[in-house]
Amino acid sequence: GSIAALPNLGPASAAMLAAAGIHTADHLRALGAVEAFRRVRFARSGTASVVLLYALEGALTGERWDRLPAATRERLRAAADAAPGRPRTR
Repeated sequence: GSIAALPNLGPASAAMLAAAGIHTADHLRALGAVEAFRRVRFARSGTASVVLLYALEGALTGERWDRLPAATRERLRAAADAAPGRPRTR
């Protein structure tokens, strides 16, 4: 399925994900929000807004990114920062 059809994600997010090698909603689901964010961040030389991380999580859980609980946002940030550098390969 189309990534841009997922909640919270549009053409700009889909383009960032595609540049990181993530082209389908199924691939995004398989990777999860944190790994997808890490791949985008790597592809963009370290520059990716944490809002993208929240949007990815919301897209996968069906929640609006700005309504994710604080504990969820903290968990996502910690996981994304836990292993900086090259993303793991699948």
